Amino acid sequence: MAIEIFMPALSPTMEKGTLAKWLVKEGDSVESGDVIAEIETDKATMEVESIDDGTVAKILVAEGTDDVPVGKIIAMLAEEGEDVSDIEAPPESKQTAAPEKEPEGKKEEDKSSSESEDKPARTERKSEKPDGDRIKASPLAKRIADQEGLDLKAVEGTGPSGRIVKRDIEAAMEAGDAKAKAASPAAEKGVVSKAIPAPEYGPHDDIPYREERLSNMRKTIARRLTESKTTVPHFYLTIDCELDKLLAQRKDLNTKLADSGVKLSVNDFIIRATALALKKVPAANVQFAGDKMYWYERADISVAVAIEGGLVTPVVRGADNMGLSEISNTVKDLATRARDGKLMPEDYAGGTFSISNLGMFGIREFSAVINPPQGAILAIGAGEQRAVIKDGAVAVATVMSCTMSCDHRAVDGAVGAEFLAAFKGYIEDPITMLL
Repeated sequence: MAIEIFMPALSPTMEKGTLAKWLVKEGDSVESGDVIAEIETDKATMEVESIDDGTVAKILVAEGTDDVPVGKIIAMLAEEGEDVSDIEAPPESKQTAAPEKEPEGKKEEDKSSSESEDKPARTERKSEKPDGDRIKASPLAKRIADQEGLDLKAVEGTGPSGRIVKRDIEAAMEAGDAKAKAASPAAEKGVVSKAIPAPEYGPHDDIPYREERLSNMRKTIARRLTESKTTVPHFYLTIDCELDKLLAQRKDLNTKLADSGVKLSVNDFIIRATALALKKVPAANVQFAGDKMYWYERADISVAVAIEGGLVTPVVRGADNMGLSEISNTVKDLATRARDGKLMPEDYAGGTFSISNLGMFGIREFSAVINPPQGAILAIGAGEQRAVIKDGAVAVATVMSCTMSCDHRAVDGAVGAEFLAAFKGYIEDPITMLL
């Protein structure tokens, strides 16, 4: 039976993508693991591998096609022994199944592709032949079974060709083989509301202009930030931090690290201070989730990186357990790969708190938009010399203004103020970051 290759979801926010390039052509033989196409997502250009052996029978979506919906059939493979000429493309109306008309198991399998995984995105075949003792199960079913400690050999599959799907796992748990767990944070994050349509404005007739189509990244930025500002109740807290001790400490450490090739930036100290402040004030390291809250026990810091056409927020995972040198190397690597378009989904998925730093552009103070589903984001302004009062006298100090945008459903004003006080303490006395 012909194997249908679907447009995969390569990032947690992806709903459509651009089929940038085919690396195979009709008539080519492919093996499991071969890279067959390049897909442009809302974050980067990703390679798609095949998990099946076969011959490329039909390519249904031409390379360069924009806005290909996730789940659309983009190509078909002929299995061993099949005649390529006998394979016909399904009717256009059936090439992208309507979610409300799909069987429950199939719907959940398609949804599973939108979750972040530490593996390259792969195609999924519609039906499978028996293969000895190999257990046939959808990726989502395998993942749930692993989480719940279920033995797949004891589960009867009701999907195509006896394949185990999500409903089979749920049935096994309801029968007493395991207890269902609450939905994971990752699953919650994968749910994205529909975009709010933009007004239909046309150009001014009397002003010269050029028209440029939005990239997938810019479309995603527009949708997510509109969603954030219209559904998340923002409030803002600003604090001033003196940087003179930090700058002196940074200079001293960079002198000591000169032979190692590591050069610490002010932003490295800010990331470290943010992570430690989140450990000190765990009520700020949270996420609102409807009728519950997620309290995170690790500080995964999303760092906004400007790239051509938009920005991405790669994640420094476990920043609270990293030293300044490790943070510096991690951020440099993530920023380089972000600008080269080589980030993987696991590099930017998740994150418990965000930092946006525009100080290098001379911006004194600004308010950032929260990155859903996180509970807060810290906007960092430029360090500049200002007049301050010390011991009743006017003095000069290097001062940096920082504004915290909070989701009031998750973070109250007192919690935000407590976090900023802890952050200010680490910034103004940086030696405490090393304790």
